Amino acid sequence: MISGPMPSPGISVIVCFINSEDRMFPLQSFYGLQTIFQKGQIALTMITDVLIVGGGVIGLSIARELHRRGIRKITIVEKGRCGLEASWAAAGMLAPNSETEVVDDFYRLCNESNSMYPGFANCLMGETGIDIELDQNGTLFLGFTEEDEIKLAARIQDQRKAGIDAIELERQEVFEFEPFLSPNVRGGIFYPSDGHVENRKLLAALCVFAKSNGIDIVENISVDSIKIEKGRVVAVSSSEEPFAADVVVLATGAWTSFIKLGPDLCRLPLKPIRGQMQCYPSGEINVHHVVYSPRGYVVPRRDGRILTGATIGDVGFNKLVDPLESVMLKRAATEIIPALSPLTPSGEWAGLRPFAPDGLPVIGKIEGLDGLFVASGHYRNGILLAPITAKLMVEIILDGSNQVFNGAFSPSRFWSKQNVTIN
Repeated sequence: MISGPMPSPGISVIVCFINSEDRMFPLQSFYGLQTIFQKGQIALTMITDVLIVGGGVIGLSIARELHRRGIRKITIVEKGRCGLEASWAAAGMLAPNSETEVVDDFYRLCNESNSMYPGFANCLMGETGIDIELDQNGTLFLGFTEEDEIKLAARIQDQRKAGIDAIELERQEVFEFEPFLSPNVRGGIFYPSDGHVENRKLLAALCVFAKSNGIDIVENISVDSIKIEKGRVVAVSSSEEPFAADVVVLATGAWTSFIKLGPDLCRLPLKPIRGQMQCYPSGEINVHHVVYSPRGYVVPRRDGRILTGATIGDVGFNKLVDPLESVMLKRAATEIIPALSPLTPSGEWAGLRPFAPDGLPVIGKIEGLDGLFVASGHYRNGILLAPITAKLMVEIILDGSNQVFNGAFSPSRFWSKQNVTIN
C-alpha cells in the first residue's frame, strides 16, 4: 500500500546507463513506442511512483488502471519487447464456463473478469481508437466419439448442479451454430456467456494507452533481484544499472522465478508451460464461435483467420515449434472442421505460460516486505484475467486491500511470514 501523502513530484528516481560508443540506440516498444538512449551518457532519468516489472497484458493493464486512479509516474521495465511473450502467443479466449465444472474462488475470479470485458473494451476503444474485437457470443464444447458423449453428459450434469450457465445441445442443434462442423459431432454444450477477444489488438490498445498517457516503458532490460532495506523495497537490480523504486509490481509471467526477493528469501516457484498454436488463412470457411473438443479448440478471427490450439508442454524455456505437436494440432482442428484438412497453416508459434504449483494465479502483496507486489501465474487465463487483476492489484496497492478472495491467490501461500528475511 502507498501510505501517507505522495511526495511531489514523485517518490523514486531511476537512472540507467548505456555503455560507450557515440551512437543512438532505440528501444522499440510494441506497436511503435520508442525511447532513444545516447550511449556513453546518462540514458534515462525518471521519477516514478510505481515500477512494474513485465510488459505483458497483466503489467500493461495494471499500469493503465493505476493511471486511471490518478498515479502519474509509472514505469514499466520489460526484459524484451512489450507484449511479445505469452500475451502475444495466446488465443484470446474468454471461457470461464467452458473450462470448469466447479464453482470456486478461481471460477468466481474468472467469471467476474469476463463480466468486466464489455466495459474494458469500450473504454479502450474510447481511449485509443482500437477495437479489440470482443465477441461474447458464446462458446461450443462438442463431443465426437462415444466416450466424448458420455463425458459430455456427466459434464453438463455437474455444471448444472454448480449453477454454471450451460445449455445442452442435440446433434442437429449444434449445426445451427456452425454449419462447417464435422458430421461426426454427437452433441454438445453451449456456454452463452463465454467468448473471445483479439489479444494482439488488446496489447496494441494497452501500449497506445501507455504512450498517450506518459507511462514510461523501458525495454530490453532484465530485472534479477529486489533490494530490501529495513523491511521495504528500495531498488531492483537489472542487467543494466539498478532502478530505485519504493513500489514494485512483479508482472513477469513465466520468468517470475528468476527474480530473487531479497538475499535469503526463496524465489516465487513459478515455471513455464509451453503452448503451441497454428493459424489458418482466411478463406471460405466461416466460423463464428470458439469451438472446443476434448482434444483441442478453434478460435475465429473477424478477418476470417482460424486459430487452433493448444498443446501443453513442460519443456522449460523452449519456445521452438515442435513438429509432432504441429501434427497433433492439425488433427484436432480437422476433427472439428474437416474442411481445414487440405489447408496449410499460415503460421505457427509457441508461448510460455506462467504456472504456479497449485495452478492458481499469484495476486497480492509479499507479506513482510513493504512495497513489493506480485501479479503472475495466470497460466492459460492471462487475457481473461487482465481486467480483474488490474483492478485488484490497484486496490491492494492504493487502498491496502489484503483479502482478495479470502487470500486464495496470495503469494504468501508459498511460504510462511517468518521466512521473509528483513535486512
